[in-house]
Amino acid sequence: MNFIPFLEKAFTENSNTENAVAMSKYMKNNFQFFGIKTEERRRIFKTIWTENQKEVSDNPREISLFLYSKKERELHYCALEILIKNLKDNYIKEDIQLIEKLIITNSWWDTVDVIAKFILGDYLRKFPLETDAVISRFSNSENMWLNRSAILFQLGYKEKTNFDLLKSICEEHKTSTEFFIQKAIGWALREYAKTNPEAVNDFVSVSNLKKLSEKEALKNIK
Repeated sequence: MNFIPFLEKAFTENSNTENAVAMSKYMKNNFQFFGIKTEERRRIFKTIWTENQKEVSDNPREISLFLYSKKERELHYCALEILIKNLKDNYIKEDIQLIEKLIITNSWWDTVDVIAKFILGDYLRKFPLETDAVISRFSNSENMWLNRSAILFQLGYKEKTNFDLLKSICEEHKTSTEFFIQKAIGWALREYAKTNPEAVNDFVSVSNLKKLSEKEALKNIK
């Protein structure tokens, strides 16, 4: 396959050490970077993708997993963009295994949040009958990033949000001392408040959330 070596070559040729150091520092030095900023990365990526379109469209899962095994963070971002575009409306039930693997691999907020909203969220739109089982398993996992994904997967659902489910997950995790969980609860509630502010306000008023979660949830409610 040509796509991955061509992409790596292009990113290497456009790498920037100064940017790479700063980008890694921003991510708490959890990942290495080529040092390519988002707009430039997407421009390069689009060019290589267009030149190898059939290969990518025929093998999105395999290519994305291979990119995710690489050390540079830009390649992880590309992996997710491939899945978002190629699997939308084309998910199969077994893809939940891929989704879970991505969430628990190279985990940090920048990728997990994209997976939760745009991949897990879309997957469960296609297979709504899987929602209870998947979200229960993720929410009860010892992996914090699976917990966060269970809280955030409805971010794009708007009026189709299952608010009873969201409230249940928030209740389950409301005593967590983990920053990323407290923040996720607030973010998910704040997003739903754009659709139903009264319901969110009522829930927050009686749920005894952590201060960070409460502040985030009510940020845009007057």
